[in-house]
Amino acid sequence: MQKFKIKRFNELSLDELYSILFLRSEVFVVEQNCAYLDIDKKDSKAIHVLGYINDDLASYCRMFNAGDYFEDSSIGRVVVSPKYRSLKLGHELMKVAIDSLKTTYNQKSITISAQEYLVKFYETHGFVQTSESYLEDDIPHIEMKRKIEDE
Repeated sequence: MQKFKIKRFNELSLDELYSILFLRSEVFVVEQNCAYLDIDKKDSKAIHVLGYINDDLASYCRMFNAGDYFEDSSIGRVVVSPKYRSLKLGHELMKVAIDSLKTTYNQKSITISAQEYLVKFYETHGFVQTSESYLEDDIPHIEMKRKIEDE
């Protein structure tokens, strides 16, 4: 089971920021063979969700308030370290992120830009497809939305 830290950009330590950027680069640039600028100047607006196994960053995503990325609140840069993928940590990460969005931003819906091959994964978390396939950094993506239930 992961232990989570949820932090604003200015609360991240240098070690945490380095671990985040390393993991994102390892997966989104190297593994997916996609030469793009991951550091997009949006991290400072995001809330960062870091999932740890022991002291190792195992999973990560970032969350935005409505209007900071999409019209709705959003979750992006969802990533699980290759060495932990067999543990299905992405599901736990998404649950924590969705629950955190409910309490942090008090929004009614979430929009994501999902890599097409992960549509089924996001559907298990209540997201539905709201667009046709499009290319983002030469990778097929689908826009998906999810309502946030009142509790």
